Amino acid sequence: MNSESNSIAGKPVTPALASRLPNVGTTIFTVMSALATQHQAVNLGQGFPDFACDPELVNEVTRAMQAGHNQYPPMTGVPVLRAAIATKMEALYARHYNADAEITVTAGATQGILTTILAIVHPGDEVIVLEPCYDSYVPNIELAGGVAVRVPLVPGSFRPDFGKIAAAITAKTRAIIINSPHNPSGMVWSDADMRSLQDILAPTNVLLISDEVYEHMVFDGGKHHSAACYPGLAARAFIISSFGKTYHVTGWKVGFVAAPASLSAEFRKVHQFNVFTVNTPVQYALAAYMANPAPYLELSDFYQRKRDLFRAGLARTKFRLLPGEGTYFQCVDISAVSELSESDFCQWLTREIGVAAIPLSAFYGNGFDQRVVRFCFAKRYETLNAALERLAKL
Repeated sequence: MNSESNSIAGKPVTPALASRLPNVGTTIFTVMSALATQHQAVNLGQGFPDFACDPELVNEVTRAMQAGHNQYPPMTGVPVLRAAIATKMEALYARHYNADAEITVTAGATQGILTTILAIVHPGDEVIVLEPCYDSYVPNIELAGGVAVRVPLVPGSFRPDFGKIAAAITAKTRAIIINSPHNPSGMVWSDADMRSLQDILAPTNVLLISDEVYEHMVFDGGKHHSAACYPGLAARAFIISSFGKTYHVTGWKVGFVAAPASLSAEFRKVHQFNVFTVNTPVQYALAAYMANPAPYLELSDFYQRKRDLFRAGLARTKFRLLPGEGTYFQCVDISAVSELSESDFCQWLTREIGVAAIPLSAFYGNGFDQRVVRFCFAKRYETLNAALERLAKL
């Protein structure tokens, strides 16, 4: 090898790297948040609360630290937290998960999704994703050497099209990823939807990755239909949820994955080399805090009050409101407000009106533009009212 091949004029040169994710750049969330900061806009783009969690939850972390829970916990998560998760899932969804063999604590839901995909997807395997979808799904599949098969949800309603889902299943299909309540649209899968999926998957060996991080945010008396409730789905499902979303602590990055023992065993093989384990005192704090179910049982009402205030304010603009059945996101059609593309409109809205939103086209692989943008209403009432005051100009 020529000794000069990696140097110029005697100075070392960093070797060129073939990217594992050549089509991935800076996320739209980072771009819009930076633009919001630059223009001092009210940031309703990225999905995180701007209010504090319950102080008692923070106190539980302090107590756990003072009790000496500061060393490595078990790889699968501390037993008391896994037991609390199992108790909660059985109470809500009438399915028993063995806390030792079927529940694993993760460093957030996103890590849970990546680890699941790395555990089950082999090079060349196909994984069905329903667009628009959370932006980590497709890169995770590509990192595993798999092929993402994109199936669109019905534009406008964002409901699943089971004819298209069934048609997308081939001999190469390893898994399908679903997300309900759905980010970015706020759509919630119905009992009939879940049963239709169960029927379609029944004659196959296709695995299910069910992203249920917004499970406690369903409005107007609706119900979250977990994959755990359906025997034919639960038997093949990795169910993923997030304490960050539920308890207003997105920065803690703690979630969990529930799956049958044989699937969990494969998941844990990857998990132990991916992160090995998760913050110890926070796990003990969450276990203690979960003894009171009120915070998650009352979360839908908490967010519905914010949603209703925000929708009432938006109704006084030219935006056309799309249904907001769940999550803490509200989508609107911008057709009567502007002729700009979704992306250009969001930038204009941030610069000229002072409110940041996210274009739905960012959640599609082909940038499909249907004149819809997404706002996050997981904000203080003062923040929402400030945004509505600015949006009233529209």
